[in-house]
Amino acid sequence: MDLTAVTDFNLVARHGGFGAASRATTIAKATLSRRVRELEDSLGVRLIERGTRPLRLTEEGRALHARTEAPLGAISDALQDIQAGLQHPTGRLRISAPLLFASVSLGPLAAAFLAAFPGVLLDVTTDDGFVDLRDGEIDIVIRANPRPDDDLVGRCFLRNALVLVAAPCVQRPHDDSQPFPAVMRSGMVDSASWTIVDARDGVARQYHPRAVMRLSSPLSIRDAVLAGAGAAMVPLAIVAEDLLAGRLVEWGASSQPPVEVWVLHASRRLVNTKVSAFVNFICDYFAHSKA
Repeated sequence: MDLTAVTDFNLVARHGGFGAASRATTIAKATLSRRVRELEDSLGVRLIERGTRPLRLTEEGRALHARTEAPLGAISDALQDIQAGLQHPTGRLRISAPLLFASVSLGPLAAAFLAAFPGVLLDVTTDDGFVDLRDGEIDIVIRANPRPDDDLVGRCFLRNALVLVAAPCVQRPHDDSQPFPAVMRSGMVDSASWTIVDARDGVARQYHPRAVMRLSSPLSIRDAVLAGAGAAMVPLAIVAEDLLAGRLVEWGASSQPPVEVWVLHASRRLVNTKVSAFVNFICDYFAHSKA
């Protein structure tokens, strides 16, 4: 049975005629008449007494109208509520974010999101490891340079260049062969040299790191560099204020591709409205913050 035809029949019954229903809904009178006639043919009964004024329903028409108007109205209201939810999502949104992102950017981002979507409760856990979204425990993950995964979809919202920085008291190497004291991340592979595009003249030069310590957190590395322990390769975002204030000096930018930060969610055909709202918001937030 065509539910559209049942809906149109109820419109005609509610408004007391084809013409009145057409004026109230902008559906053509001929269309309403055709659909009601097709509904009658499919049911094998007459629903409306033709040629009577005012409009009169048959006994079958009154029964159909009484039993279907409320359920179809409830369905229509539900669809409208769901559509409205795209602009006004509510409920808990569970997010997994890496420690560095949570420490540097999450507080202001979360406050701005709350102001825009007060009905959503952000529930954020900090985790640098793998999170399986298929178990339903987490709605969204934020990760840097994530591995491709057919079960996940998302968007890159931030590209963060790697820069070689040091405190002003740390002497920059005079030539390509001179090693420099380097604060390196735990697990980072020793390299004979780093290719750095010099901040002064844009020329690519080779720098030879000599590890003086290894730390697991980029923020700890930054703090050690601020204390004069040596130079380090770190994401620009965590040292931007220190460079601007003169507490650190940029020797140059790495020739490596920038770090890409992605917001990811399960690759379902229909995405939860809270997830859609957050994905769009975080991308717009960082697009405007870079402008």
